Amino acid sequence: MEIRWLEAFVAVAEEMHFGRAAARLHMAQSPLSQVIRRLERELGVTLFNRSTRSVGLTAPGEALLPYAHRVINVLGSAVEATRSADGIPTGTLTLGFSGMHNHHTLPHLTRSLRRRFPGVELNLVGGVRTLDGMRRVRNGELDAAFVGLVGEVDEPLQGREISRQRVGVVVPADHRLAERTSVEVTELRQEPFVMGPVDGNSSLTLAARQICQESGFNPDVAQTVSDPFLILSMVAAGVGVALVSSEVIAVLPEAAVWVEIAGRPHAFRHGIIWSSENDSIAVAALLSILDDVFPPLEEE
Repeated sequence: MEIRWLEAFVAVAEEMHFGRAAARLHMAQSPLSQVIRRLERELGVTLFNRSTRSVGLTAPGEALLPYAHRVINVLGSAVEATRSADGIPTGTLTLGFSGMHNHHTLPHLTRSLRRRFPGVELNLVGGVRTLDGMRRVRNGELDAAFVGLVGEVDEPLQGREISRQRVGVVVPADHRLAERTSVEVTELRQEPFVMGPVDGNSSLTLAARQICQESGFNPDVAQTVSDPFLILSMVAAGVGVALVSSEVIAVLPEAAVWVEIAGRPHAFRHGIIWSSENDSIAVAALLSILDDVFPPLEEE
């Protein structure tokens, strides 16, 4: 078995499309298909369900994927260690983030990393939501990811809280609550909500639902959208209200207003995760600067 076979397998598994995977690998589609068939013959299993319209992983393919990532990452770590033997860390750090929640944290981290470790190349992957980020760090697609923290992370993942934001409600500028300095959560009982999908992927969606349920009601969801910036746009358009964390205040559309939640403060915890099984030099470089970039927060 050759490492390039596993690289081809991972590309197809991530793209779920032979044409896109071939373009990513800078090769033609026919040779790529031949490589995958060779790998399948070597293993004695079928790795992909193929049809004229779609490509999907089989159960053996799902089982192989995290190990394929691990083999590729170990090889990458070996290359990094060799090139870093003169004391200057090198390598690639693939970092996942979500646009709305990281417009403050991401620039601080990337600037510090580039200043301290210019030999480490950053590969930034946007639109990564919490559970997706955890899955992708666990299987080796990402080296680290910014995520919302709801409870504790499970091994082999490690997490570090980096910010704690208060949760408030965003309403249309002409809404009856727009002039208020604060509102009780119970006052939102009859309001239509704009929220992320209820697929367990978004920690902020989970937190918003929990806040409503603690106040005795389930939110009436008028519109579900996965893009957090689009949630704010939908509120500005009058579609509904949204429970979001305070980092959005700086990026609110003109026709939307932030209102504080009265009573007990509700906090949204944000952090960064990595895998204890990932011993790459680039990850070690990242971890070495976390306390400087994000000073530890006081316990509540």
